[in-house]
Amino acid sequence: MIPIFILLLSFGDNHFLRVIAAILFAVASLTDYLDGYLARKWNVVTNFGKFADPMADKLLVMSAFIMLIELNLAPAWVISLIICRELAVTGLRLLLVETGGTVLAAAMPGKIKTFSQMFAILFLLLNWSFLGQITLYIALFFTIYSGYDYFKGAGYLFKDTFK
Repeated sequence: MIPIFILLLSFGDNHFLRVIAAILFAVASLTDYLDGYLARKWNVVTNFGKFADPMADKLLVMSAFIMLIELNLAPAWVISLIICRELAVTGLRLLLVETGGTVLAAAMPGKIKTFSQMFAILFLLLNWSFLGQITLYIALFFTIYSGYDYFKGAGYLFKDTFK
């Protein structure tokens, strides 16, 4: 789905294609939410799911953010901070898996981060600039805060490193 999404946005400032891309993004976001909800409801949450689901989210969201820069719909510095956090947390998740540590499930700040990022992307794609920009800065706040929260939760990995 991600390549089709990128392709739709690659044709420049075409409102119709942006709306189609926004619909595709919304469908992907909703199916992601539904997948997680059903996994919890049916008690089939796995370490693989705790790792793979956020990775799929990151690929979709980072692709969308990069395309928003390409379309001049979002400031590059905001998107750069968001992407750096996403990569740092992904690296931490890999480190946790590699060291046999617990794969931390997304806490509430991370869920708010994902929710606000997805709505910011939708609003910006639909050319709802004011609402999109406000939501983007809310997403930036929760992106940074949830990254801090995630590293704090995995602090036991580093307690001997910084003595």
